[in-house]
Amino acid sequence: MRDLIGPAKCVIFDFDGPLCHLFHRFHAPGVADRLRELIPAAHPGNGSLSSDTPFSGVEDPYVILQRAFADPASVADGTAHAVERALTREEVRAASHAYPTPYADSLVRTLSSTGRRLAVATNNAQQAVERYLETRLTGALFAGHVHGRCADAGLRLKPDPDCLVRALESTGTAPGDALMIGDAPRDLAAARAAGVAFLGYGRNERKAAALRAAGLEAEDMVDSLRDVLKCVDPGAHV
Repeated sequence: MRDLIGPAKCVIFDFDGPLCHLFHRFHAPGVADRLRELIPAAHPGNGSLSSDTPFSGVEDPYVILQRAFADPASVADGTAHAVERALTREEVRAASHAYPTPYADSLVRTLSSTGRRLAVATNNAQQAVERYLETRLTGALFAGHVHGRCADAGLRLKPDPDCLVRALESTGTAPGDALMIGDAPRDLAAARAAGVAFLGYGRNERKAAALRAAGLEAEDMVDSLRDVLKCVDPGAHV
């Protein structure tokens, strides 16, 4: 871990997981249900038409979003963008009640105090990230460097490295000088595509197993950000 953190001039965080648990109060399956209601009954992909359509039984709101954008009819009539806007509203509402990831705030402040640039690269909406950071009084440390999903010219979510590339550009950081902290295989894939070093946050065995299955070595993963904080500041009282 020291080999990853030591040379990093910029640390780029995924949002939901490494910084907080976004839908701690407003659970994701309920969000998915509300998004599904936006899909008109006339649409071929509407889950109300049959039990085996692309939207039926999906409990992950981001899968609903991806499938809406994958449906040309949903894009053409504006449904896909309506789903994206609705998800943004859900995320912003949830951000005010999100549960902070243990040691994340201390790690963010310590990284900043050591002169490292900070950024967020996420599939979540930029507005939600900024709302959450305001509640933690850490928004100024990321100002101008929060990069969420972009749906203006087609949906580009990780593992597409788009948001990560934007984070590198906004911080003026070369890929070899950056480190990403993420908790999902899509984060790892985006980091590899962008040429950025990666530290996995596997807070439980399910998360850790998914990262291992994606090819992440055990020495490049932690189950608590306390370990990262102690690496950055061995004298930290945690």
